[in-house]
Amino acid sequence: MSTKRPGKPEFSLSLLHPKYWGVWLGFGLLALIVNLLPYRLLLKLGHRIGAFGMRFGPKRVAIAKRNLELAFPDMSQEHIDKMVLENFKNTGMALIETGITWFWPTWRFKRILEEKDVAVMRKHAENGKGVLLCCVHALNLEITARAFAVIGLGGYGAYRPHSNPAYEFIQYRGRTRNGNQLIYRTDLKKMIRVLRQGERLFYLPDQDYGHNKSVFVPFFAVEDACTTTGTSILAYTSKCAIVPGSGFRNSQGKYEIIADQSIEGHYPQKDEKAAAAYMNKFVEEIILRAPEQWMWLHKRFKSLPDETQTNARYQ
Repeated sequence: MSTKRPGKPEFSLSLLHPKYWGVWLGFGLLALIVNLLPYRLLLKLGHRIGAFGMRFGPKRVAIAKRNLELAFPDMSQEHIDKMVLENFKNTGMALIETGITWFWPTWRFKRILEEKDVAVMRKHAENGKGVLLCCVHALNLEITARAFAVIGLGGYGAYRPHSNPAYEFIQYRGRTRNGNQLIYRTDLKKMIRVLRQGERLFYLPDQDYGHNKSVFVPFFAVEDACTTTGTSILAYTSKCAIVPGSGFRNSQGKYEIIADQSIEGHYPQKDEKAAAAYMNKFVEEIILRAPEQWMWLHKRFKSLPDETQTNARYQ
């Protein structure tokens, strides 16, 4: 596999080859829809797409239900079923939110934002201190990333280029709106460098990335959830601040931008297991702000401490 680091993809006539027409047509239609329809109608459309999609994704429905059963063993089945439905509605809305993020003008994008409390981020910016902004895999993550840039707190995001060059051309420009920048997801040296230079790095420590550079610590009710040690590696080597952040959509349809605490003061950086468990507590706190908007469709608890064991959690 190539180790070449991605840069900003440039337009070329080759991107107009008929094999890419489907990509251009799909994103063109999405851009047209999100720019022509009023926001309230876009919300309804996204939710209906998600609810309709449940019919065609029984495996994902089962995964979401199982994740909720494992994370919240005291939750009733009725509540779980309701949560799964809402989760799928928000999954459908994620498509619309991607279109909003990539194709809305800034003046319109600002209208759906509600800056709640980011004073600690602004203080770090004034002091030239790098910040590891720890967010989660919210279904509206695309909007959250651009929202921080729109309010003047943009940064770098870990990134995997798309194999389709037309898709990549559109995606790269969508994700770098308002000054955000991208770093190849395995370029640890550059991540550390930008943090040392006082920049902000968006980081997502909430999913199961496998055994490599991971430990097993509690996450909700699961005592041995596979959790990345990347947070402590980045924080220890760069001496940056660590700030949990989120941008969930509220009942009025506004996205609440929150980054209200800096947690590095008590973060056990030299103990990877303790650090991962410490971080998970804040990840849980973020998710519980709007649990129906988190990515429960992903197998969060797929890895077991013993790699030779068959994981029966999803069987």
